[in-house]
Amino acid sequence: MYAAPAIPPGTVTLDDYEAAARQRLDPRIWAYLAGGGADEVTLAANRAAFAGLRLTGRVLRDLRQAHTRLALFGQAMDHPILLAPVAFHRLVHPDGERATAFGAAAIRATLVVSTQSSTAVEEVAAAGQGPLWFQLYIQHDRPFTEALLRRAEAAGCQAIVLTVDAPVGLRNREQRAGFALPPGVEAVHLRGLPPPPPNRADRAESEVFRGLLDGAPRWADVAWLRRLTRLPLLLKGIMAPDDARRAIEAGADGLIVSNHGGRALDTMPAAIEALPRIAAAVAGRVPVLVDGGIRRGTDVLKAIALGASAVLIGRPYIHGLAVGGPVGLAHVVKILRTELEIAMALTGCATLAEIDRGVFWDEAQ
Repeated sequence: MYAAPAIPPGTVTLDDYEAAARQRLDPRIWAYLAGGGADEVTLAANRAAFAGLRLTGRVLRDLRQAHTRLALFGQAMDHPILLAPVAFHRLVHPDGERATAFGAAAIRATLVVSTQSSTAVEEVAAAGQGPLWFQLYIQHDRPFTEALLRRAEAAGCQAIVLTVDAPVGLRNREQRAGFALPPGVEAVHLRGLPPPPPNRADRAESEVFRGLLDGAPRWADVAWLRRLTRLPLLLKGIMAPDDARRAIEAGADGLIVSNHGGRALDTMPAAIEALPRIAAAVAGRVPVLVDGGIRRGTDVLKAIALGASAVLIGRPYIHGLAVGGPVGLAHVVKILRTELEIAMALTGCATLAEIDRGVFWDEAQ
């Protein structure tokens, strides 16, 4: 169905895919995809923090029944690698999220469709026939938001992911590059969204505090959303233990520890650094997932050891899509899963449930 571009020889890691994608994409699009907030301190920290966690090898374990299967919100998964919500896939592939869904289904990876998708969720569902979740941004018009939720439910999405950490943002790399959406690429789910109320700011006041945040979601909106749907509801963007506890009180079925890929508040800690605190605050009441900086199977193993049930990747699968279409995307996930299996074998873990802090050198007995 999809003609796969030639993947460059020697493309064997996620970093290889990143380098190949950078060569193929317009520099302005690359600035949008790769850039982070402000000075990109958090963007860099997301990756560096994983490198600082050392593993210990274990030998002679019985791995004959080893596997990476898990169940999450009643959904059976072959592996703990999900595809995070990323906007505007048509920036990197002409078939956009349809191609993404095709590749995700082939590798049996759950795709989280973005509110800012460049393809409608109904078309994405029809293209891939694989498991879908839907990422929701609460709009200033709440009835419009509810209608979007109903579309996701009708399309067969199996969970709702409410992103809560980026009501505003500023990415200087993107600004310097002069990025703008090219013709034919838009957030199709937001067609027909009524305009926001007039900005209340005058020339002496802040446009952020007197305009942009007027319609931003609040805790009451989480409880409102919880009442609207029976689907599992996850909050994405949790980095503080108090927020984790409050999210559960508001009805969240799961949490995603995330700093928005380093694209929101700069100088926040890496997501993997925040994960243990969130997991401790949650104390097993709901599943905790994490994204941000995952590039190796050892990163997946470390995240699970620190309390995550599963992980999400964002930029890496977009790199795969840009380089090799659905085949490239599936290859990215396959690389990561294979590396995870190798890491499990070399740390003596036959299942995801056996991965704990004992895999770390500092805590190994």
